[in-house]
Amino acid sequence: MIERDISDASGEAASVDARTGDAISENAALAGSGEPVAIVGMACRFPQSDGIEAFWHLLDDGVNAVTEGVPGSGIGRIGELFPDADVQARACRFGAYLDKLDLFDAAFFRISPVEAQMLDPQQRLMLETCWRAIEDAGIDPDRLKGSRTGVYAGISNNEYRGLILETSETAGPAASLYAVTGTSFNTAIGRVSYALGLEGPALALDTACSSSLVAIHQAVTSLRRGEADLALAGGVHTILSGRLLELRANAGMLSPDGRCATFDAAANGYVRGEGCGIVALKRLAEAEADSDRIWGVVRGSALNQDGASPGLTVPSGPAQEKVIAAALRDAGLTPADVDYVEAHGTGTEVGDPVEVVATGTAYGYERNPDRPMLIGSVKTNIGHLESAAGVAGVIKVMLAMNRGIIPKHLHFRTPNPAMDWDRLPLQVTAAPTAWPDTGGRPVRAGVSGFGWSGTNAHVVLEAYNATDGAGAAVERRAVGAAHPVAVSLPDTVAESVAAAASAEPAPAQRPARVLPLSGRSDGALCDTAKRYLSWLDDRAKELAEDRADDRADGPAAEAALLSDMAWTAAVGRSHFNHRAGVVFRDAGSLRAGLRALAEDAAHPASKSAPKVAFAYTGQASQWAGMGETLHASEPVVRAVLDRCDALLREDRGGSLLDVMFGRPGAPGDLDDPQWKQPAIYALECALTALWSSLGVRPDVVFGHSLGEIAAAHTAGVFGLEEGLRFAAARGRLIGALPGEGAMAAVFAPTGPVATALEEHNAASHGIGLCIAADNGAHQVVSGPAAEIDAVLARFETQGIRFARLRKSPAYHSAMVEPALDGLAAALSTLDFAPPEIPFVSNLTGQLVGGGETLDAAYWRRQAREPVAFRACVETLADLGVDAVVEIGPHSVLGPMTSLAWPDSAEQGPPATLSSLLRPGRDVTDTDVEGAFAAAVAVAYETGLTIRFEALFEGEAPRRIALPGYPFQRERYWIEGSKRRRAGAGHPLLGDRHESARGEIVFETEVFPSEPAWLNDHRVFGRLIAPGALYGAMAAYPSTGEGAGPSFVDDMQLHNALVFPEPDGDEENGDGDGRTVQVLLDAPADGTARRVQILSKGEADNEWTLHAECRIPQAPGPGPQKAMQRVDPAALKAPLSPVDLPAFYRAKTEVGIDLGPSFRTLEAVWSRPGAALGEIAFPEALGSNALEIHPLLLDGCFQVMGAARSPEPEGEAVTYLPFAWERLWLRDQLPDRLICHVRM
Repeated sequence: MIERDISDASGEAASVDARTGDAISENAALAGSGEPVAIVGMACRFPQSDGIEAFWHLLDDGVNAVTEGVPGSGIGRIGELFPDADVQARACRFGAYLDKLDLFDAAFFRISPVEAQMLDPQQRLMLETCWRAIEDAGIDPDRLKGSRTGVYAGISNNEYRGLILETSETAGPAASLYAVTGTSFNTAIGRVSYALGLEGPALALDTACSSSLVAIHQAVTSLRRGEADLALAGGVHTILSGRLLELRANAGMLSPDGRCATFDAAANGYVRGEGCGIVALKRLAEAEADSDRIWGVVRGSALNQDGASPGLTVPSGPAQEKVIAAALRDAGLTPADVDYVEAHGTGTEVGDPVEVVATGTAYGYERNPDRPMLIGSVKTNIGHLESAAGVAGVIKVMLAMNRGIIPKHLHFRTPNPAMDWDRLPLQVTAAPTAWPDTGGRPVRAGVSGFGWSGTNAHVVLEAYNATDGAGAAVERRAVGAAHPVAVSLPDTVAESVAAAASAEPAPAQRPARVLPLSGRSDGALCDTAKRYLSWLDDRAKELAEDRADDRADGPAAEAALLSDMAWTAAVGRSHFNHRAGVVFRDAGSLRAGLRALAEDAAHPASKSAPKVAFAYTGQASQWAGMGETLHASEPVVRAVLDRCDALLREDRGGSLLDVMFGRPGAPGDLDDPQWKQPAIYALECALTALWSSLGVRPDVVFGHSLGEIAAAHTAGVFGLEEGLRFAAARGRLIGALPGEGAMAAVFAPTGPVATALEEHNAASHGIGLCIAADNGAHQVVSGPAAEIDAVLARFETQGIRFARLRKSPAYHSAMVEPALDGLAAALSTLDFAPPEIPFVSNLTGQLVGGGETLDAAYWRRQAREPVAFRACVETLADLGVDAVVEIGPHSVLGPMTSLAWPDSAEQGPPATLSSLLRPGRDVTDTDVEGAFAAAVAVAYETGLTIRFEALFEGEAPRRIALPGYPFQRERYWIEGSKRRRAGAGHPLLGDRHESARGEIVFETEVFPSEPAWLNDHRVFGRLIAPGALYGAMAAYPSTGEGAGPSFVDDMQLHNALVFPEPDGDEENGDGDGRTVQVLLDAPADGTARRVQILSKGEADNEWTLHAECRIPQAPGPGPQKAMQRVDPAALKAPLSPVDLPAFYRAKTEVGIDLGPSFRTLEAVWSRPGAALGEIAFPEALGSNALEIHPLLLDGCFQVMGAARSPEPEGEAVTYLPFAWERLWLRDQLPDRLICHVRM
């Protein structure tokens, strides 16, 4: 507050005790008029504390984040706020600043580089911090699209607009629009709603220092009124101008010794600070019902105004008392019900006494003298964040409640004598202070925010399941409630089965979990893994402390924590297209998986909507114990298998599950077809239901032999029970066949195998052999065992590899024909419907036609005729299948599909995943138990949308705090006079100097992001200036500096101008700029003048020559053909259109990565030796003021590339220009042009 505007504020405050007492006394008789609102998420970026955990450490360690000196470019500014070494007012030298304010992950929020450069850092902070607050709440931001989520934020500074207006960067229409939208208060808030798809209210609030607390009040009000269901509220503030600092210092507002010594005798002003804080708010009843993490509760809040105080910026004690009283009344509490006040506490000589008297009076009414009101201010740690100050206080209080300790209030040594501490029931928390014993009720705190415009705000907060000061256990952080996850059966499961699943008891502990992690880039995904590793290490230390203090059972606590982690990551995070599913059993396996992920930089983006095929395995895949783990842990699987077991028990009097799981006393052998076939069918139906409960539904289904029955059930051809009777009858009939049959896999193409069988059958006196399945890479032969042995001996002599199938009858051979009539009779009682899902037939390898019914006649043939598996795979390739989910006891069809995938397919083999694995030499028990989790991980990585809730059905997981998204920030900053002097010199070449000898020197500075388009030209991953840049630079002096046509002869490129990649640890992400000079020799005797283009970095001792050329002083008239009119249609006629996306992909494949600015070709036609291209200057860059813009010249070079003859097959050559004989420019190039090339 401004001292000279205040006469005697303390006297005014002392005269209102009676009035305030009357107002406060009403609270005892009034119930709270407002509904409690939960704080379900918090996020912040404060000085020296990027995140909630870091902020708590700063508070807990008693850190003063104020620094001396002005922020320079290393902290993200254009330069120092003060150009002079000596600052006029010493108070300007202090501040609490954010680090790397110039860095932002624009790509994450789908913001172009040009727009990002115009974006006020406050808008960037709002986007990132709101995202993190939602993540902290354990809410998937993508699920908020279209929701009634409101955004309310305080913002009162737009100094970035001033920086933009000082530059020439806004010349183009697009840049000008971005400058307007990027620096407005309303769009700072509206942009959050736009980026996240939120449809609740969006309000930007400017009440100066109380702005963010006012925003929280407005958010609470909107929630109570039903205008919003979730609210993001807080504030943001940055300091980008030294002028305002000087004005405030000269006005006596700032502390000359750089301390907010709030309530201390040495208080002499405040220190300005930067930051952004956001809290996510929700009606308490709904937050509890949704099992949200709850940091604490807003019990009440109020606003008012100073009105006609002694001066515009003079605080009013009576108004402050009244707003506190109103907030208590809103909360239905008395002053004695509150234990601590987070004061506005700026540390000014007059403001502090007024606030202390008002707070002591308001909260001292009927208060026990032995329980003074505790008071402190976060401004002693991080300075005055102005429009973000109030929310910083709220976050501090929430952390203090959850940690059980009120952090130390700094710089308090001698109580300010202007305050009557003996009369006021207040105690400054000059040391870390435990919350008082409240007798079991939750601890409470008030937070004050008083704007110098006179708008006052007060919020009353209450702890939620945290310390009560009487020794109750302290939660280390807010956690969600542990509510059971309901069992959700897919529509394909019968109602009777669904009812059984819902009635199942809690499942056994799942043997393996999936931690789904994702990012918008490879780098973000790797960084996420590193953050989880760090998180895991921190939690391990806490668990060890808890075990040492007997607060937790080690293994059980660890298992619960990891389950909560997997749950929160699955349902409380967005899932981007760079994905990894980490499968783990315990902390050790999780750590190993995370470490491998962190070290693996290659994670290609998944497809956005992959096409999925379900492949159903046939015979020979069974094994004793198959499905037993899932039966114990997954209610959906248990419900389906138990139903099938009950049905078959009625028919046979024995348990199917006893046979499947190999239990003692089982009524049969799993290798017996009469048990094997219904067992495989039942398991496959259960697995289908499980995948369906995960939200994974097939786009197409197919099966192999027996597996086709379960595929038909999935397609809706018949119900679960009908299919079981079918499989049981098929197994019973085939199991009763006479004779000894056998089958074998022969690893050879169809032709040689068919020929061998024909020759064998011709010489045989038996019923002969046949190909039972064409699997592509191998054939399955079937028939009498003796004949199988004979033909296998023949294959052995020919060196053809083979493998006998264990205990397998001669399926799909003449040996099954005695069973076919019985099978048809058994099926005659079933009803068959046309498939509801595309169904690829075993018999034909083709899709079953619309309306075609798979009737008894079909299934009779299906049991006898060969399986056309290779043809099925070819059909999948034609359909564009991206993933094959194998439904069965073991991985059989997945590998076969990959081997049979046709080389002619437009895309490579699909991702394959196996629902279960059979124990074996290369398959451990751990692999077997975690097989389904591993399959889910692969499905997730492939891009399938997973309903992860299904993996927790029957459990009661909680939302917990997890690492937030690792934004991949890059530098975006408007460049001021230091780099691009508005109106000074040439827009590309910079300032012009002339020596006494007649030499002309142009000098400018070039950075990776200036010009803005330069960052779009990369060669083998490195940022390299394009050759066209040198041509454009030489063109201007060759015109006589704008006076005529341009001639550039004999251009030679010597050394590339390569920019080092900015180090993420460097303070300045764009600091590696270079000074570029264009030197034009003095004229001499009519000879050509030499032009040299050189550059030098700050650390370089010598200049580097990049290019040189000659400018003729008497160039002549120029090429005559260029003066003639041309007919584009005639030039185009002999040429063929070029696929531009493929053209640019080909460039990327040979190491030339051109970003949007360099993709200037709109259309190209070519043949070897000639090309015609339409080139356009990018609209996003605004207008083009250059004689020949490098982007247009580079476009011409690209057309030349299109005229080259194609490279021989398998060769990849990278072409870059290194010289040209002559460049002739008749006039300034237009923004749209046609380039014709002949070679």
